[in-house]
Amino acid sequence: MNERKELTKIEEKNIEKTRDLRSAIPAVDIYENDNEILLHADMPGVVKEDVSVNIDNGTLSLSGVRKIETRGSSTWEEFSDVEYVRSFSVPQTIDVDKVKAELKDGVLKLHLSKSEEAKPRQIEINAA
Repeated sequence: MNERKELTKIEEKNIEKTRDLRSAIPAVDIYENDNEILLHADMPGVVKEDVSVNIDNGTLSLSGVRKIETRGSSTWEEFSDVEYVRSFSVPQTIDVDKVKAELKDGVLKLHLSKSEEAKPRQIEINAA
């Protein structure tokens, strides 16, 4: 019995804590008008340098990492590092060269401009 207690104590001392990066899906609102698709993604705590936006072959991919700086030893943790990841299908009519992104107050705003061909236009009718 004494030997078993000793083994348990040794095993507990050798446990190494590792923190896996938790993954989360950011909440997103999408709006569309004649000129663009506007996407708002909620990524609290993420800084500009840790955000990635890619459009490839009709797929828009968003990711951002929130890193929490810890001081001292933790006694309880519910708020930790997290990676926000989300992907969407986007129409081929998006003008990739005109896409704009801004990050403010934890909200990533993407302006996905439509190409001229995709914008609605009024057709003039000629009298016969």
